[in-house]
Amino acid sequence: MAARRAVKSRQDDARARVNDAKIALGERGQPWWEKREPTALDERISATIRTLLRKRVDSSICPSEVARVVCGDGDAWRESMGEVRRVAAEMASRGELTATQKGKAVEAENARGPIRLSPVSSMREASSGQ
Repeated sequence: MAARRAVKSRQDDARARVNDAKIALGERGQPWWEKREPTALDERISATIRTLLRKRVDSSICPSEVARVVCGDGDAWRESMGEVRRVAAEMASRGELTATQKGKAVEAENARGPIRLSPVSSMREASSGQ
């Protein structure tokens, strides 16, 4: 809803925010009830990551939160964790987000164990002491 209000007030990135939210929720792109195509799933995962990161500007998210949004209720999210981490690693390599472990930036594709995902701007502020 915040993104829709942003459209009304003509904020620059408002339409992209609405699009990401709709893809993340399964309202756009491949229907969530159909068999998942890899490209469509990657798009939904990346849109979900962007949406959750926008919501938590001053915080980080866990990849499992993304998997739960993408897969819905039940334990199906566990099977998608590898895909979520892969997409997050690709986004990190493009500079779209930062992966951390214990508060320190790591290479998401090589990290073992739990990681957190943060917006790039919040990591810059933390490292500069702001």
